[in-house]
Formats: sequence, C-alpha cells, structure tokens
Amino acid sequence: MADYIFKQLINGQWVDAALGGTWELINPAYENVIEQVPFGDGADAQMAVDAAAAALPRWASKTPYERADVLKRAANWIRDHLNNLARITSEESGKPLREASGEWTTSANFFEWYAEEGKRAYGRVIPDRRNTRRTLVMFQPMGVIGTITAWNFPAYNVARCWAAALGAGCTVVGRPSEYTPRSAMLMAQALHEAGAPAGVINCINGDPAAMAQVMLDDARVRKISFTGSTRVGKLLMDGASRTVTRLALEMGGNAPVLIFPDVNVEKVAKAAVASKYRNNGQVCIAPQRFYVHSQIAEEFIDHAARASAALKLGDGTDNTTDVGPLINAVQRNRVEKMVADAVAAGAEVVIGGGRPPELTHGYFYQPTVVTNVTQDAALYREEIFGPVMPVIPFADPDEAIELANGLEAGLAAYVQTNDLTTAIHVYEQLEFGMVGLNEWMPVTPEAPFGGVKASGTGRESGSEGMYEYMESKTIYIGGV
Repeated sequence: MADYIFKQLINGQWVDAALGGTWELINPAYENVIEQVPFGDGADAQMAVDAAAAALPRWASKTPYERADVLKRAANWIRDHLNNLARITSEESGKPLREASGEWTTSANFFEWYAEEGKRAYGRVIPDRRNTRRTLVMFQPMGVIGTITAWNFPAYNVARCWAAALGAGCTVVGRPSEYTPRSAMLMAQALHEAGAPAGVINCINGDPAAMAQVMLDDARVRKISFTGSTRVGKLLMDGASRTVTRLALEMGGNAPVLIFPDVNVEKVAKAAVASKYRNNGQVCIAPQRFYVHSQIAEEFIDHAARASAALKLGDGTDNTTDVGPLINAVQRNRVEKMVADAVAAGAEVVIGGGRPPELTHGYFYQPTVVTNVTQDAALYREEIFGPVMPVIPFADPDEAIELANGLEAGLAAYVQTNDLTTAIHVYEQLEFGMVGLNEWMPVTPEAPFGGVKASGTGRESGSEGMYEYMESKTIYIGGV
C-alpha cells in the first residue's frame, strides 16, 4: 500500500507535524501499533487555515461545473481503490470489512451527489410590491470551513461535510480523530489526486483542543462542522460566540425503538440485532432503548438473544467477522461499567455481559441483551456506544412515546409496526430529527441528517446540507 500517503495535507503538500510530533496508531483488535502518523498542534492548524483562506477566492469563483469535475474524479478514485481503503479503515477502527467497504462506497456517493447538487444552488426572483424595483436572492459560498469529525465513521463523517462544503464553493480545514486519521488522509488524497487546487482541502491531525481553538479564534473560519460528544459540542458553542462562528453540531443520540405487536417478531428481532451491533454499537443513530410491547416482549428477547449469541467476534479485516472490537480500552471499560452498574441495580443479563474469553487481546465486548433496566441507570440514560441492547416492555403506546421523548437526546428514533394509524400517530409525536419506520438505516446522501434538542443543530446531507455552507444574499435593484 505504498501508494497511500499518511501525512497531513496542507496547501497541497504532504507534511509532517510542524514540531515533529507523532502519534502511535493502535489496532483495536490486537492492541499493537499499526504505524506512527503526524500529530501536530495549533501551528499546523493555523497554517492550514491560512492556506484555505488564500485558496478560497479562486475556488469560490469556479463554476459549479468545474468544482463538480473535481468531486466526481474523487468519487471515482475512491471506487477504484475501494478494497484497499476498506481494509485500512477496518484495521484502524476495528469495524468489519464489509461495513468499512459500505462506508467508503457511501463516501463516494456523497462526492458524486454534491458534484451535481452544487449545480442546483438556485437563487430566485421575488415579485416586488413596487413596479420600479426588482428583488433577487442568490447563494454564495460561506468561506473557510473547519471540520472536526469522530472515529466511529472515519470516512463517512468526513465525506459528508467535505463534499457539501466543497460543492458549495468553500475551502476546508479538516481535523479527524487521532484514533482513525488515515481514513481522512485517504479522503484528502482522493481529492488531491482528483485535482483539487492547493489549499482547497487541508487535512490535519493533532491536539484536538489546540486545533479547535485556532478554528474558533480565526474569524476567517466561518463555520465549524463537528461530530462528537455533547460535552465538547457545548464547549464549541461557548467558544464560537467570540467570532460568531457558525456551527453544525452532531452530538450523539440515544435512539428509542418502539416495537408493536403486529410485526413478525423473529424477523424484527434479527434485524434489530444486525442494526444494534453495526460497528459494535458505536453509531450515533444506533438503536438503543428497545421498547417492546408486552405481548411480544419475551418472544423478542428470546430471538434477540439467539441472534446475538450467533455473531462471530474478531478482527474486522477477517471476512467472517460479524462484530469487531471497541475503539479503545477506555470505551470498553466504560461499557463494562455501565452494564455492571445496571446489574447491581437489578438488571438481568440474558446473553453476553463481558469480555469474550476466547479473545485474550483486543478491546472486545460480547453482544449483550439486558432486561429490567431502571430508568435512572446510565445504561438507559446515556449513549452506550457499545454492543448492549436494553429491552423494556410497554403496554400503552402513549406511555412508550412519552418514555422515548423523556431524554434530551433527539437524533434518531425507530418504529416497527404494520398498522398505518399507529405509525402516523407515533412518528408525528416523536421528538427526533430522523425516524426510521420499518427501516433500520435512516441515512442517505439525498436527505437531511441531524437531530434536535441536545443532539445538535444544523443539518448535513441533502440539499439542506449544501445550503448550510452557503450564505444567501438579497439584491434590490431600484429605478427600473
């Protein structure tokens, strides 16, 4: 894989950290060092912002057709290198190879989608109340965009915001997670190989606080797109007030699932297991609180436990692996504690509930089904970000809706029912940015992605995602 460059891309050049810092990248399946990558600080971020600001006028002035050519070539580069890209992402994140391949395929789709969507950033003519005046609205690129993305989807998270910002005519300074930086470096290479001018895309890796501070302090950075925890998102909100930096915040979720008794229980349980353990549960829209109607709760639990026990844990780069490791020891220990605390308070582990004894290395945790979880347990109230499925029976649909809405998370929710009246009643009442009705994958490049309440602000994806990186300008022409 010598053709791939794992360095920072700043102003069209592949560079090490300004002060020579490095980061040991760990394989979460084996706990060994994969390789050393550059690890910079605020100085690297400042150089990247300077480069993006210098490149902005030329990139913004290109026609959307010219920008589209670059984005399409990047999409094609990804597709041409798909197998290698997937393996690299699987190695650094731990996710199964087929999931990593799907993630890169979706990333290519994002670049292709925004290559075309940039051509549809239509303005409009507004009929004026005076016949001697004309009123027009046009959309223009916002400016330099900073992106801070998470490790759980190291290609998808990056492509989602980079493609939209570049398609809108902005330039980008991207800071990926230090746990999965190579995926973002590969994304930058795709754009670099596709002919993105120097400074249009910059990829840096290093101290998160120092690099974020540069983005907040430099008024030329007009917006920061962030994927991560609510705690860090709130810190960014506080810091953005100084330079009135706009924010798009995806701050995680705690997705409820409402399952009604008219469904095929076995089929729904198996699909729920597949969705719950995707990326080992490390998914912001992962179904978490399974509210199952009391008429079918025992049957659902039995099928879910059987399906969970049948999953194979192991190295994500092994094609036979169903569930990989968690990203690091800190995350595994957190999940362990959440389950242990819930059990101490009366919860029952039906299947799983610990480290797999056959795997003596790696940050693995067994797919776990838990019942009798109290509402004050961390396993119920906090985002688990791990392979644990709490099941809570309900009898009254309105009570289930109230419980689903009872937490501050508002990213995604799920409903399983074959009754149209029930479906409409439930999805209209759920306080979430996205609802999957008989659907476990509520994401696509063509539709807006984002949450409400403490899950964040702004939208990525779809036409809404592109306009998030553009400013509207109104022109009044008098004396006509």
